[in-house]
Amino acid sequence: QLQLVESGGGLVQPGGSLRLSCAASGFTFDYYMIGWFRQAPGKEREGVSCISSSGLTTNYADSVKGRFTISRDNANNTVYLQMKSLKPEDTAVYYCAAARTRGWCTRDFSPYDYWGQGTQVTVSS
Repeated sequence: QLQLVESGGGLVQPGGSLRLSCAASGFTFDYYMIGWFRQAPGKEREGVSCISSSGLTTNYADSVKGRFTISRDNANNTVYLQMKSLKPEDTAVYYCAAARTRGWCTRDFSPYDYWGQGTQVTVSS
């Protein structure tokens, strides 16, 4: 059974850092691109970042470029989202998602078939 489990969320002050993890099981991880998405109350879901199956291709939303870094460890079936210089507007539930495709990635949520349950990130003083 394919499963994605996010962890690492929490409460952090503005300017702080968090690292989110997305642990995958039940599928051939290195055949899948992974995306990170977020949704704040009353707002639409936003594609934050994505990484291709090999890890060679990444993409970031303008709102997080230079502050967030996505990476993956295919040996351990895990994708990370390192978040620095966090702002109150980064507050949201963060989800990871997987889609079977190789060589590219997208922040458009439509190709993604499998989703985790999400982890809350709150940036507040």
